[in-house]
Amino acid sequence: MESRRLVRASGGCAGLSKTRGAGRRAVRRALQVVFGIVLVAAAAGPASAQPVPIPETWGGDLLSRARLTGNWGGLRDELGKKGVVFDADLILSPQGVASGGRDTGAEFWGNAEYTLNVDTGKAGLWPGGFLKVLANSGFGESVLTDSSALVPVNTGAFLPKANDPTTALMHATFMQFLSPKFGLVAGKFFTLDVPGEFTANYRTQFQNLGLVAPMAGALIPISAYGGGIVALPWEGVVLSALTLDPDGTPTSNDVTDAFRNGFTEVGSGQVTIKPFGLVGTQGLGFHWSNKERLSLIQDPTNIARLLLQERFPRLVDPGPILERILKRRFPGLLVPVEPLNRESDTWAIFYDFDQYLWQPGGDPKRGVGVFFSFGASDGDANPIRYSYTLGIGGNGVVPGRSHDSFGVGWAGTDFSGNLVPFLRQRLDLGLDREDAIEMYYNVAVTPWLNVTADLQVVNPGLTKTLGSGGQLENVDTAIVAGTRAYVRF
Repeated sequence: MESRRLVRASGGCAGLSKTRGAGRRAVRRALQVVFGIVLVAAAAGPASAQPVPIPETWGGDLLSRARLTGNWGGLRDELGKKGVVFDADLILSPQGVASGGRDTGAEFWGNAEYTLNVDTGKAGLWPGGFLKVLANSGFGESVLTDSSALVPVNTGAFLPKANDPTTALMHATFMQFLSPKFGLVAGKFFTLDVPGEFTANYRTQFQNLGLVAPMAGALIPISAYGGGIVALPWEGVVLSALTLDPDGTPTSNDVTDAFRNGFTEVGSGQVTIKPFGLVGTQGLGFHWSNKERLSLIQDPTNIARLLLQERFPRLVDPGPILERILKRRFPGLLVPVEPLNRESDTWAIFYDFDQYLWQPGGDPKRGVGVFFSFGASDGDANPIRYSYTLGIGGNGVVPGRSHDSFGVGWAGTDFSGNLVPFLRQRLDLGLDREDAIEMYYNVAVTPWLNVTADLQVVNPGLTKTLGSGGQLENVDTAIVAGTRAYVRF
């Protein structure tokens, strides 16, 4: 899921030698991969920097302009010519649990995003340099806990902190290409900003995090300091690697605290293919970290400490509800008698592909295709043993709606057998797997406004909850319905 078809964008490395056209095209492809998708391995990489699409003018009438506020009296056009693009976007995503889950009802969540992109070549500074800065403000309430799903049903509501209104610097990176085939990048990386062909763009595509990023990468931080390289040894092949701070979070901004507890390494290889002239991508990746973590394999008396101390960056925290169940049913286990077991490292591997099956008139931006991904981890420190996605997506296939998109996908998450086996066996809590089916249709009302209808059917991983009287109650399959508006100012 993490390697995607390369989407053509305007801009590029304007300062590179004009006699090296093939090299410049290769660099543009690398930037689209590294800054738009980056690492196959866990969606861990620099989110889209330059080149970004810059129209001939940001102006025009209300229905045709690229952004709602237009060209700012010509200032926006002048900045674009110099490689400077500033965006302010709003994502509104009300959702409701219609039935099942832990509780029914509707909530309203929103995100405001602020993004700055700079191309140093176009700015007249030096060739091959690209800066991106992105901040995110979350506000409102969400149905993350009401659904009882451990994989977030709304990726936006997980940002910058899960169901916690706040503002954070998500991403601030600088990338420098030293040649058309080799570049370096460093800064703070937002690892979920990985727009793909049919999945991974939580702004206009699937909302469930299981269809945005492989859940076997549950221990990869959402935002963290680090650095890496990208290489383009052959046409259509991109190799990349990053080193990240394993303790990074969106709200942690002190770079002097980075890497105190080890490193997280992610690497990938991606190849673009065109069977029968139809565009597709294939990708392999890995994740490894030497941070010492609490092992899932613990004496029952250590369960409470495990739940209170260990956090999994890409999961809704199961600790609070499991701790309440533990206090109610097994209070004697709240007093530890054995030392905590620890793991000295953790790993995960990933494979993904997406493939168009039909493209009208050979249009590379339109058509219908399929996607698939698989991930596996050690299951000792990582609560997710295996993850899968499978589905179908389409872009611009409805007559007269060339910018609309749709998708139907399944995300399967198999939990590690080492995750609180005592509670699972004694209380039949589930925690063996979670399945989600999601379908959406995204309407491009104007170039600056997208409106999406979304429906999810989730079989939650945690199948029991505590009732008002303290008794265990079953959690049924959750039906989660919602809409989303994406407004670009």
